[in-house]
This record gives sequence, C-alpha cells and structure tokens, in this order.
Amino acid sequence: MTDPAVERDAAEAASAFSHPPVAPDATASYGEHPDQIVDFYAPRRAGPAGPRNSAPLVVLLHGGAWRAPYDRQHVTPFADFLARQGFAVANVEYRRGSSLPHQDAQGPVAGRWPETFDDVAAALDALPDLAADCLPEAAPRRMVLTGHSAGGHLALWAAARHVLPYDAPPGWRLPAPPLLRGVVALAPIADFTVAEELGVCGGASAQLLGGTSGFAARRPYADPAALLPTGIATALVQGRSDIVVPEAVSEAYVAAAALAGETVGLTLLDGVGHFPLIDPAADACAVVAEEISQLAW
Repeated sequence: MTDPAVERDAAEAASAFSHPPVAPDATASYGEHPDQIVDFYAPRRAGPAGPRNSAPLVVLLHGGAWRAPYDRQHVTPFADFLARQGFAVANVEYRRGSSLPHQDAQGPVAGRWPETFDDVAAALDALPDLAADCLPEAAPRRMVLTGHSAGGHLALWAAARHVLPYDAPPGWRLPAPPLLRGVVALAPIADFTVAEELGVCGGASAQLLGGTSGFAARRPYADPAALLPTGIATALVQGRSDIVVPEAVSEAYVAAAALAGETVGLTLLDGVGHFPLIDPAADACAVVAEEISQLAW
C-alpha cells in the first residue's frame, strides 16, 4: 500500500520541477570556480513603491540538501516568478557536495566544509557591486534574502554572520549586521540538532559539517539555531504537510529565537508540502512573494 503523504510529496515535486528553466538577464562571477556565479533577473514590472530603478533585490539561495546534483537551475522559474512580481533577483550558485558517496553517507555527500560557506559569504559581499554592474534596476539597500530548504539554511546563516564566533574561518564573520531588509526562509533546515534527530535529507546536516565526528565542534559556526539573536527581521514559511523538512525544524528555530529574546515570524500553510513554496503554479508561491514584499517595500 502506498503512503498518501509520499504520493502527495511526489506530485508536488513533479509540479515544481515541470517548469522549463528560465534564462537570466545577466550572469556574473564572484570567484574563479565555475560554481561561483550569480544569475540576475530584472524586474518585469514596476513595484508598488516607485520606478524600476528602486526594485528591491531578492537574493535567492537554492536548496537540494547542499548536494552536487541539485543546482540553481531548478529555482529559475521561481526567480522569474519573483521578477514578475517587481523584484530584482540574484540567483546564487555555490559549491556543493561530491556526486560520490563518502563520509559514511548513504547518498551524495552534502556540502563542502568550508567551501560552501566560503562561497555564500563571498557572494553576499560581492553582490552590491555585481548588481550595480548587471542590474541597474536593483536597489541593494532593499535587499531581502530568501532560500528554500538547504538554501533557507544558508539565507539564515548569511544574515547571522555578524554573530558568528570570533574564531570563525576567514571571511565569514562580519563586524556589523549586514544591510538587509530581512530574511524569508522557506522550509529551512534551520536547526541542525532537530534535523539530525529527524534524519532530514538522510543526515545532510552532519554531512555538511564534515561528518558526525565534526558535527559538535562545527555546529556553532554553521547552525542558524546557534546564531541568535541576529537583530535581522526574519520570517519562515513552512508547509504543515512537509515530509522533507518537517514543521518541527522550523518550530525549533522559532523557539530558539524566542529563548534568545527575538521574535521570528512563522507562517504555516495547511495542506502544503515542501515544494509548492517554489512552484510558480502553486498558491503557496504567492504567499512567499507577499512575505518578501512585506519586508522589501
């Protein structure tokens, strides 16, 4: 007998991945590695607050459990959807895991330590200048970070760089909070302890940190739930029916923020799983756009 939850998840994934890739308006490099690139999407219409050259810049970090087979191409329809809402969009690529199993993993290993974090930090630092050259419609001072799943983790991490431990790897820690309007994290892997307890994405969080042997030592530098409070406006959007990154992971992050004296918004969507949040054909995608609008404008 098939599991209805698994069937629903498969159908939602099929819908999200059914859209053809959308080519960017411009692409720029922030480093020498082939994965150190950013695709830019110009706003397709004027936003509610003024001319096209005042469009908020939405920085999009894709998911895929930080694993090599999943790159930014699967979120290009979502990037185009956001551009059609009047946003300027930067779709960031970064180095991910090997396509061969190791670190005692059951599948492709998740992420690279420290390269995945090196890349996100370098991309965010380079974005204002890259956007000025490639996307004059954008207003970098109206920057909002968003990301889905593993990308939601990276968005939360990028917004917390100023509270990283002082001995964090070079280039990670910022001396002051980043200039952001906020973060909208979509079904993020936001609490590594809970994610590992639930076996999210086959133990991807531990793989990202180099395996179980390095998990405890590296978690303070990588786990958003350990990097609170940030002082950055933060909202999470989560499907209640998500079986990939369950609701409990987002709830754990919100609870950790509250213990740190910070309020984090959490929008829970009934009857919604993991993938509708980035599916332009799904109602959930419009909810995501509205959450971004509330911060950006």
